Amino acid sequence: MRETNKVFHLAVPCKDLDETSDFYEKLGCRLARKYNDRVTFDFFGDQLVCHLNPEKIDEKPSMYPRHYGITFTDLEEFNSCLELAKKKELPFFQEKMIRFKGKREEHITFFLIDPSNNLLEFKYYHDISMVY
Repeated sequence: MRETNKVFHLAVPCKDLDETSDFYEKLGCRLARKYNDRVTFDFFGDQLVCHLNPEKIDEKPSMYPRHYGITFTDLEEFNSCLELAKKKELPFFQEKMIRFKGKREEHITFFLIDPSNNLLEFKYYHDISMVY
């Protein structure tokens, strides 16, 4: 398990700082800092930095292999995130689905797509031992 004194850091490209800020704040991420070339968020307890770099945007994103997100260990929190995304009308790349049905690693998941075509996966494993 991760120690609580460590924060994971992820940096991704974005094409517009204002629309990026709007998306992540609607998702419930706290805006930490905003500069002329980047915006930083508290992304579910970790640090997400979106760097202004419109020429590096993936024009045809696919779920695999590049995406990031959150694995919930509480089903209610997963469902709350899903409902928030629907309520805020955030764009879904993939609606809620079941992966590996009937197997030990079965989990429910959905994908959002941010304004810069970064894909975010949110998932919940029924067997918590399958998280790692």
